[in-house]
Amino acid sequence: MKTPAELFSLKGKVAVVIGGTGELCGAMAEGLAAAGAAVAIVGRDETKAKVRLEKIAKDGGRADFFPCDATSKVGLQKLLADVLTKLGRVDVLVNGAGVNSPTPFFDITEDEFDKIITVNLKGLILGCQIFGKHMVEQKSGSIINLGSASGLNPLSRVFTYSASKAAVHNISKNLAREWATSGVRVNILVPGFFPAEQNRKVLNPERVAQIMGKTPMKRFGDASELIGATLLLASDAGSFITGTELVVDGGFDAMTI
Repeated sequence: MKTPAELFSLKGKVAVVIGGTGELCGAMAEGLAAAGAAVAIVGRDETKAKVRLEKIAKDGGRADFFPCDATSKVGLQKLLADVLTKLGRVDVLVNGAGVNSPTPFFDITEDEFDKIITVNLKGLILGCQIFGKHMVEQKSGSIINLGSASGLNPLSRVFTYSASKAAVHNISKNLAREWATSGVRVNILVPGFFPAEQNRKVLNPERVAQIMGKTPMKRFGDASELIGATLLLASDAGSFITGTELVVDGGFDAMTI
């Protein structure tokens, strides 16, 4: 039997973090590296990635930046090939690219709708197709899809985002069932309210008061508080966990009047 330290270790593993230049997935990338994984940080902004790369290197880990348009099938195919060439394997995929908008329902344009659905859903599905096929063929792997509190119950003011995340939860469970006997686990990591970049535009004082009123811990989450859940889902510690929604929300989903 493995020790707890061995169960959570990712030594010798490679993790690909799509959206790793952002705040939440950036912290997740740091946690994966600290557990021993070589991390591919994927995004469009090399300047933002540099901060994470330097932090991981300073802490003794390994990370490389891979530029990619995560909504492009060709781009994602090249990403997989580049990661395999440079790092040799892929054991963990984090699908974390996302955009949000507080546009009132009657004012949502087709362009805005298409953008949110393309980034939040289409890109994730393409990532699962390309990396999932690789993992199924190698008979091992863990995919962590970033869900949302709005994927469990719709949140006001973020109509398209909520719809896209509900679909993310659904497809993730479907793939978990599909690939369960192929050694590939698919789970949904569900953050509650974290002051990430995409959420700041909707966090006016009234909204913050509403959130705090329904969050038993009475605070926002810190990005580093996603690391424990990430390591559980990525490592052998979670070897019998698939198709689950792992909620990290300070009690938000458990709250009622």
